Amino acid sequence: MIDEDLVFKALADTSRRFLLDLLHKRDGQTLSELEWELEMTRFGVMKHLKLLEEAGLVITRKEGREKLHFLNAVPIRQIHDRWIDKYRQHQVSALVELKKKLETPKGEKSWIKAKKTA
Repeated sequence: MIDEDLVFKALADTSRRFLLDLLHKRDGQTLSELEWELEMTRFGVMKHLKLLEEAGLVITRKEGREKLHFLNAVPIRQIHDRWIDKYRQHQVSALVELKKKLETPKGEKSWIKAKKTA
């Protein structure tokens, strides 16, 4: 199970989101490769990567002397399913009902109204 607070904290920072974008473009980058893209110190990038690892958003693997960083989108998807999808479902249902009402010719009852009053 993911710690949602850690994921939200990790996603709250623009530099960390940029790191995730970089890994989304090309997975398996080294610290040096990621550092090259950011205007901050190596230590700063390391701190951001550590927080992303703690949140489960980045997974690392050692290859020889290098440590490769990979994006793990599963926690983001879990946040999406938990917090976004369930609220969006109501909006989509409301839009479907509105579409049916607008497409029903005047004087003709829509299926939705007929079902509710039946």
